This record gives sequence, structure tokens and C-alpha cells, in this order.
Amino acid sequence: MVIYGLKTCDTCRKAKAALERAGKPVTFHDVRAAPLPRAEIARFLQTLGPDLVNRRSTTWRELDEAARAADPLDLLEAHPTLMKRPVIEAEGRLFLGWDAATALTLASAS
Repeated sequence: MVIYGLKTCDTCRKAKAALERAGKPVTFHDVRAAPLPRAEIARFLQTLGPDLVNRRSTTWRELDEAARAADPLDLLEAHPTLMKRPVIEAEGRLFLGWDAATALTLASAS
């Protein structure tokens, strides 16, 4: 299982801790320290859709209107912190965010 996010993100840390408590092996990928390749971002966008861009983030608010209108793939490549977090890859599936349903699904998965 891989969690993609930021090491400073509280939600990412909660997800990682909960999954480890459930006995799940977790690899953490900090997208700020090691940005994702364009192809990986494209795969995430294709699967998760436009919600992958966090329009409530500080980074988003700092962008001007022209930058916000850019292609989401270009935006996420240029600004990795715009990615909604965490993105969790488990058993060939991608999950966006950490909520009760995701926690239940992933913590109980074999």
C-alpha cells in the first residue's frame, strides 16, 4: 500500500498511523520531496478526476486566475502541493482522501 501526500499533512499522518495500527504495510511517498512523474499524475487524474486538484488549498488561493485555468495535469506537475491528500494506492485501486469509508475499506482489506 502506498500513501501519496505530504509528510507535514495531518490527514496523511492519520491515514498512515491508522493503516499501520491495522497491520497494513505502508510506504509513504512525499510528493513535495519527490514529485510524481507526469505519467503518474495523469493516471491519478484519469482515475480520480478533477477532485484530485485541491481547490481549497493555500497553494490554490495563491494562484492567479490564469494559472487556475491551466490544464490540471500541468498544474499538478508544477505545484505538487495542489494534490488533494492523501491518495492511497492499494490492491490496484486508488482512493482519494481519508474518511470513515476509506478507513474501513482499507483497514479491513486482506
